[in-house]
Amino acid sequence: RHRTQKAAPDVNTRCGHLTSPMLPPHPAPTTVPAMSKVLLVADASWVQNQVAAALSDSGTEVREVEDPRTALDEVIDFEPDVIIIDMQIGSMGGMAVARAIRSANVADTPLVLLLDRAADAFLAKRAAAHAWLTKPITSQDLRATLDRVQGVEAAS
Repeated sequence: RHRTQKAAPDVNTRCGHLTSPMLPPHPAPTTVPAMSKVLLVADASWVQNQVAAALSDSGTEVREVEDPRTALDEVIDFEPDVIIIDMQIGSMGGMAVARAIRSANVADTPLVLLLDRAADAFLAKRAAAHAWLTKPITSQDLRATLDRVQGVEAAS
């Protein structure tokens, strides 16, 4: 008998992509979508500014939610293609926001978590996230991560 173990996320990198039997399979890569919608759940203005700057010229519509208690309502109203959650958000915390979203009927929407340290990558797996990034984020890492979780091929 042979046992196969899945490798743990590489904690020496700035971003990661997770797969899990709990998550639906990622769509096959296609072409760049017309315009995607991103919901950012973060209460720190510097995080909001980094995400806005990273996506400003990509045609992505970004809606920011500062209060984690209203995040689920915004997910339902806005119908984002991707949800980005800062794990250090307010009183509720990013894990509680991720769990609330996963338990709702929007469980198939890709989640990208913003972590303080790569060593916290296990949080992304616990939250059933599709990917994670460490702060501060770069435009290149954020765009590549969003493309990857949406199944978009890089433009040639």
